[in-house]
Amino acid sequence: MTTKITKAIFPVAGLGTRFLPATKSVPKEIMTLVDRPLIQYAIDEAREAGITDFIFVTARGKSALEDYFDRSPELEQKLKAAGKTELLKELRRTDMESGAIAYIRQREARGLGHAVWCARRLIGDEPFAVLLPDDVITGPRGCLAQMVDAYHKTGGNMVATMQVPMSKTENYGIVDIAAENGRLVSVKGMVEKPNIADAPSDLAVIGRYILRPEIMDALGKFNQGAGGEIQLTDAIADQITAGQPVHGYKFEGDRYDCGSKAGFLQATVAFALEREDLRDDFREFLDRVTGLHHAAE
Repeated sequence: MTTKITKAIFPVAGLGTRFLPATKSVPKEIMTLVDRPLIQYAIDEAREAGITDFIFVTARGKSALEDYFDRSPELEQKLKAAGKTELLKELRRTDMESGAIAYIRQREARGLGHAVWCARRLIGDEPFAVLLPDDVITGPRGCLAQMVDAYHKTGGNMVATMQVPMSKTENYGIVDIAAENGRLVSVKGMVEKPNIADAPSDLAVIGRYILRPEIMDALGKFNQGAGGEIQLTDAIADQITAGQPVHGYKFEGDRYDCGSKAGFLQATVAFALEREDLRDDFREFLDRVTGLHHAAE
């Protein structure tokens, strides 16, 4: 019988340098897709999957991220007085009850694996999830909820996976496939950011994980991997060597890499077109812009 997953780590200590100068004063995680910050999409996905304890691994300059999840009594009062009940409901969805969120500082930028290791004392001996807010995933059900269902059948460790062009394997952790069963993949090895010649498959690890607590011991060895950083992928590969099962889950849905400018813009367009209150005007604008572009060519 597998243990219920109730804790999740959100590594949000990065500087967001690809979005400078905006991220000089605004944490990347609260940059907005339409009218919701990236972190809100990750939190909503975690809640859908049954997460009740949210652990943020932060760094200096992230106070605005902490404030986002606090109450805003003055704003609430103004909305109430103005009769803006729908906006008030939307605002209250961002509130987190006292004690639901814990903040841990990552004092040194030593990679994703190190960020996860920083939360080890709050994880204890329980399995846990990791969500990277840069990866925004849409679908009929949240990616993590899909993984939790699968995890209850497999146990062990699990990573979200998707196919990528072989020319892009050097940007991802890539799994070495032992066997496939529908959306589940039995993993016999993992390689962080391999070149095309060394990539064992085209199945990439995406920013959702369910991990056993034993992985903290592997991370605590501080072995440096690709880029001289402590890689989470390497620690997961160590679990395979140690006899722990690792599965990939080919989630149903679309993933947007909002850690890149192009991915962020693509997500903005996709999310705007999904909104009934924006769809028609926005599509008309896109048609006009693309029409002008084609005419210029």
